[in-house]
Amino acid sequence: MNDSRRALAAVAVTVLAWASAFVGIRFVGRAYDPGSLALGRLLVGTLALGAMQVAPGRWVRPTGREWGLLVLCGVAWFAVYNLALNAAEQRVDAGTTAMLVNIGPILIALFAGLLLGEGFPRPLLVGAAVAFGGVLVIGAATATGERTDLLGAALCVVAAVTYAVGVLAQKPTLRRIPALQVTFLACAIGTVGCLPFAPALVTDLAGAPVSATAALVYLGLVPTALAFSTWAYALSRMDAGRLGVTTYLVPPITVAMAAVLLAEAPPVLALAGGALCLVGVALTRIRPRDRSRGA
Repeated sequence: MNDSRRALAAVAVTVLAWASAFVGIRFVGRAYDPGSLALGRLLVGTLALGAMQVAPGRWVRPTGREWGLLVLCGVAWFAVYNLALNAAEQRVDAGTTAMLVNIGPILIALFAGLLLGEGFPRPLLVGAAVAFGGVLVIGAATATGERTDLLGAALCVVAAVTYAVGVLAQKPTLRRIPALQVTFLACAIGTVGCLPFAPALVTDLAGAPVSATAALVYLGLVPTALAFSTWAYALSRMDAGRLGVTTYLVPPITVAMAAVLLAEAPPVLALAGGALCLVGVALTRIRPRDRSRGA
């Protein structure tokens, strides 16, 4: 399997795992507070990533600039993002949360063009617009008629912004440091940032049902340790903007999972929105024609 196919396989694993995370957080949030949930998930993820890091035995010493970017990524994407997302899902359903958080790829694509020199190729902009339209359609289709919780929506926006900041901070570190090491360090930094919630985690662990704790362990192992590693692998081989837009696949998958696991049946219009998301992602994969070669 060549690098391109490996990167696409890594993207597929990431998208499926992150879609399941929205459903899992909604379930675990019934027994765990946002802070204890974030710390528990990150602790499990850090331990798993640490074990994976020891196996190959490869370690690249980060420079001062790289440490700064790793701290920014860990605090923004692993700590603040998880806290905001967990709190949001206690007020907003899993599918709607996934849709609102997925304004993040728009921010990634725009800031990657501005800050990372990736430019603004037409297929990327068109695909992002089409996929974002699909997200809006899903949002309209899954509206319940009640007013969206404003605090919950605001927390989703915070999660989207910190997600974009984390990706943009992570991308430069992957030029020299292995993807697994970057993920491990960022996750460990996020864990340290959530340590003030340790007493709450101990309390919630004592009173939570086994099913909720098992789901918490799953969130640490799969959507965190595995999915963030496959994401970093793909990000080291793809443009941040184009890779970010592939996460528009997460909302329709989340809605489908929520229908099965949380008994939330999506309306037909939501399926149309999911199809738009797929079309948008496909458009971003189109490579612009090299005009220097002539007609």
